[in-house]
Amino acid sequence: MPISFLAVPPMTLTVVALFVLTYVGMALGRFPGLRIDRTGIALVAAILLLAIGALESGQVTEAIDFPTLFILFGLMVLSAQYAASGFYDWCALRVAQAARSPARLLAVTVAVGGGLSAILANDVVVFAMTPMLCVGLLARRLDPRPYLIGLAGAANAGSAATVIGNPQNILIGQMGHLDFWRFLAVCGVPALVGLVVVYAVVWLAWRGRFGEPDDGAAGGGATGEGGAEPVTLDRAQLGKAVVATLVLLGLFTTNLPHEIGVLLVAGAMLISRRLASRGMLGMVDWHLLVLFAALFAINHALKLTGLPAEFVSGLEAAGWLPDRLAVMTPLALAASNSIGNVPAVILLLAAWPSPPEGALYGLAILSTLAGNLLIPGSLANIIVVERAAASGVRLGFVEHARCGIPMTLLSMGFAVLWLWGTGWMRLS
Repeated sequence: MPISFLAVPPMTLTVVALFVLTYVGMALGRFPGLRIDRTGIALVAAILLLAIGALESGQVTEAIDFPTLFILFGLMVLSAQYAASGFYDWCALRVAQAARSPARLLAVTVAVGGGLSAILANDVVVFAMTPMLCVGLLARRLDPRPYLIGLAGAANAGSAATVIGNPQNILIGQMGHLDFWRFLAVCGVPALVGLVVVYAVVWLAWRGRFGEPDDGAAGGGATGEGGAEPVTLDRAQLGKAVVATLVLLGLFTTNLPHEIGVLLVAGAMLISRRLASRGMLGMVDWHLLVLFAALFAINHALKLTGLPAEFVSGLEAAGWLPDRLAVMTPLALAASNSIGNVPAVILLLAAWPSPPEGALYGLAILSTLAGNLLIPGSLANIIVVERAAASGVRLGFVEHARCGIPMTLLSMGFAVLWLWGTGWMRLS
């Protein structure tokens, strides 16, 4: 029997309306006529839910997965240590100047972007590397666009390898209590294949067109040989960051909770005679942390209405739970490229609180690789486009999609075969 809207409590209707508006905002990135972004949209919705009594202060605290936020925060502080040493700028400039052959230069870009993103959050890596990569490539009179697509694609694919590679993997790992090294064993191979696919697709799509961009593609960047200024690398601070990273990986082999290990390393980074803690904390992406917290609260408010539980029960009765690749794959592809892979994972785990371990690995690798399809699919893509535009390089939606669609379909296809062949998920 269909449900009458008159029988639904007004509070439930209000919660559903705010929930829908929030995720429409996630898909659009902003509301027309307003300068409010995804974080602002989610925060305002959470405030309204608190104001109308749909949530109480204690329920907001209960809804937020603090261990996930602690890991994100700690990794951002560790990444700030790398940034403060000049490593990201040095690395991006060295990549841009490393090889004379465009094929080798693209390979280095993909390898470095993917490798760094597996250990440090991919969003932070592309945020730091994009501007200097643009400067270095323009100085060599090379078109930065294919390399930027390669950087974004590699950051997404490489981050899929580990439980700390990106925000959605961190959340999945915390919700499922997944072991770092076991996660790497399951997801590392499809992530590595994804990097190869990214390189091959970008090279084939742009072969013969790696030269200086036309006037409609770039402007305002450095185009002379002297445009890329030398970068000073603080080897002492870089050494501190590398040692901290190795210590963190070592802590992942112990029974110490991941969030405690990451926070201990972050605390050690804040103790310095040369780097002010205010400056280090200023490099933390507080907007992303607020977005996570607000989405946790919004999803919890919807959960309290009982509607998600009824929806999941209906899917289970119909045999449509995403514990099979035939359901998970199109769901990850559609959700990641509409509302974004981070909000999609938060939403799915809020509605489906007890997925099997194999489905968690599938969700991690498939939602991450799906983010390469279109620019809005992942935050890393959006960051690359915005940071490149600030450097005078305009990367268009169609230009990205021309590479993003085949690289996503090929890499996800292999991931599906891998998860099925290794027995982690059934096909149908």
